Amino acid sequence: MKIFVRAKPNAKNERVEQADKTHFKVLVKEPPKEDRANNAIARALARHFGIASSRVKLVSGFASRQKIFEIPGLSIRAN
Repeated sequence: MKIFVRAKPNAKNERVEQADKTHFKVLVKEPPKEDRANNAIARALARHFGIASSRVKLVSGFASRQKIFEIPGLSIRAN
């Protein structure tokens, strides 16, 4: 399943906010340098869904705040 993420690097607190079934806002403490924020977002999503971080793949938006991640075999319930 593909999920759409609005990234917020350099945040004071880390959290994942779910807007709807496939859209999320992810706040991470890491800066957007040397792929650190992207890796932190992938780890935060993995924790949120209770899966291994190796299953979370960034497919689009490497240098953008709008990102698309793919997580094979994931089914999401809207909050």
